Amino acid sequence: MSTRPWIAAGFLLPALLLLGALVAYPIVYSLYRSFFGASGDGFVGLDNYAEVFSGDRLTAVKNTLVWVIVAPSVATAFGLVFAVLTERVRWGTAFKMVVFMPMAISMLAAGIIFGLVYQQDPDRGVANAVWVGVHDTFTESSAWPGARPRPTSDLAASGGGAFTTKSAAEGSGTTDLPLVGVPPQDVAGAAEAAPAKPAGGSGADGAVTGTVWLDFTKGGGGKPGSIDPKEKALAGVTVEAVKDGEVVASAKTGDDGTYALPKEAEGAKLRLPSSNFAEAYNGVDWLGPSLVTPAIIASYIWMWAGFAMVLIAAGLAGISRELLEAARMDGANEWQVFRKVTVPLLAPVLSVVVVTLMINVLKIFDLVYIIAPSATQSDANVLALELYLSSFGGGANQGVGSAIAVVLLLLVVPVMIINIRRLRRENRR
Repeated sequence: MSTRPWIAAGFLLPALLLLGALVAYPIVYSLYRSFFGASGDGFVGLDNYAEVFSGDRLTAVKNTLVWVIVAPSVATAFGLVFAVLTERVRWGTAFKMVVFMPMAISMLAAGIIFGLVYQQDPDRGVANAVWVGVHDTFTESSAWPGARPRPTSDLAASGGGAFTTKSAAEGSGTTDLPLVGVPPQDVAGAAEAAPAKPAGGSGADGAVTGTVWLDFTKGGGGKPGSIDPKEKALAGVTVEAVKDGEVVASAKTGDDGTYALPKEAEGAKLRLPSSNFAEAYNGVDWLGPSLVTPAIIASYIWMWAGFAMVLIAAGLAGISRELLEAARMDGANEWQVFRKVTVPLLAPVLSVVVVTLMINVLKIFDLVYIIAPSATQSDANVLALELYLSSFGGGANQGVGSAIAVVLLLLVVPVMIINIRRLRRENRR
């Protein structure tokens, strides 16, 4: 090269021209354009940069920092755990293949998949289907969500979603508790309501009896407050007897809607607690304002943990087993071997993975754009998405978009410098 520099220049010229057209010119022009307004005519100085770090766009800056800190570290941690745990199992290769498979899916496809996973409706969203299943396993669901008394009924709202009778229960007759507001399809298979036997009558099981039923006759007709033919019983409703603010007795209605309270209930007011009417648990709002960013980060980790695992597993294969065995012979347990031998030896590989993922995360755009619904897209916004929205997505302000591009470049440069220095140190070894 020292004797024929023109030959080297001839070979480098095509690459230099390509880099100049695709890299150097866009960087220089973006820097120039960032000092002009939306029309591109008026010079605005640093106003575009001030706008990036103010107002709603500040959320994009904060979210980008969260992404840079959380996503690469968590994905690398999962990759490290997967690589170490699968090293000794026979089916480790198959497991690694399954974990790595999401890498074959595009960001667009992954966004569509997780958009369905995070659906609010448990019948459609896998995440809420699992969450609701676990919740309902440990928490008893309400008997008749949405049921309520008629405005003219003896039952009245008593706070917290409960309903209490205005008058005290008497043991000489029955205290019937009619309700409405239950969709007919929900009681299609229920038994017909039966009048309760008076407490003093033959066959009565308690001092206070009554019936809880759906006071609605299909097709119209019937008398409000009375049990008409074919009206449906509301089974499983909890009825409490309350005296001086304390529950002295309680019972649940049977299949025919009847209940029986012991003698302690005489003279007490009857209350239907809110647990009878609470709406069914519908899961977590994964794509709501507070959880949309963690939910999208989780989808990113699902995709890129396999990438981290493969690189770390390759580095793990290069570690001398003699060092690990020597540590075990010196009395170190597996956790100590992992923490004081394996991780330090994998430090160069781990740094490569983290730096690579940090650069990748700074460019994240499609996952956020696809998964986040329009109502919470502003809460999940990141710089790359804001660049698109400001320049081409309706903002029509390429001055601000260029400023965001320059900010992203400035965020990437330190990571690149760290990576270059690390590579130079490796080459010196």
